[in-house]
Amino acid sequence: MRYIFAFYNDKPPVQIHQDDIIRYLNFIKRQFGSGYDKCRMVAQACSFFYKNILQVPYVVPSAFYPRKEFKLPNILSEEEVRHLLECTTNLKHQCMLSMFYGTGMRLDEMCNLKMSCIDSANAQVKIEKGKGNKDRITIFPKKLLKDLRCYYKQERPEVYLFEGRTPGRGISNGAMQVAVRNAMVTAGFPKGKFSAHSLRHSFATHLLDAGVDLHTIKELLGHSKIETTMIYLHLQKCKRAKSTSPFDRIIEENGEKKH
Repeated sequence: MRYIFAFYNDKPPVQIHQDDIIRYLNFIKRQFGSGYDKCRMVAQACSFFYKNILQVPYVVPSAFYPRKEFKLPNILSEEEVRHLLECTTNLKHQCMLSMFYGTGMRLDEMCNLKMSCIDSANAQVKIEKGKGNKDRITIFPKKLLKDLRCYYKQERPEVYLFEGRTPGRGISNGAMQVAVRNAMVTAGFPKGKFSAHSLRHSFATHLLDAGVDLHTIKELLGHSKIETTMIYLHLQKCKRAKSTSPFDRIIEENGEKKH
């Protein structure tokens, strides 16, 4: 609110109305590239101030902040994942990347993954207190077991699968993010294009391509709503590959008629 008052320094707060707020939102979008979340925060702050402090009529803030942008996440192809793993020579980092892609876990979940939660016999991983403080089960990549055993013999983690410098404590989010980013750069991918979450998105999309149903993927990812999982329908490769542009069909039919 202080920034808004400074922007309209020629007006007392009581004279700043809806059109002024909209003008200010357009200014910060244009001048600073502010996105949906920032504009929403400003609008909610205005709503609180005018309703509770000045106690004057005020419009619903959602009436004038922009709709949330819909952006498809970046995913790696199967060939790119294979290339990434081949370029990663550090065994610990290679196991991290493999677990992200092989299980679809979130960053926080991977940092807090205990070795006792891995059930290699049944090829599953129990994720404790994931997003929303919920437990769930996801799949475990069987072919990773050999590398994980080599990693265990080399690193000797005590409690968590991936530990930091302090034995018995999980690696920090920042350290794991740095390891993933460095691996992406080493593999030759553009800086900032892919992250640990990109591997989670790739896990879900490649499962969908392989014929796994959306509800199963929803449970593996720990989504609370099926609508969240449905974003991967936009990334699904196999159905797009089978689709033919109507332009190709009419040109083909026209060619056949000429012959």
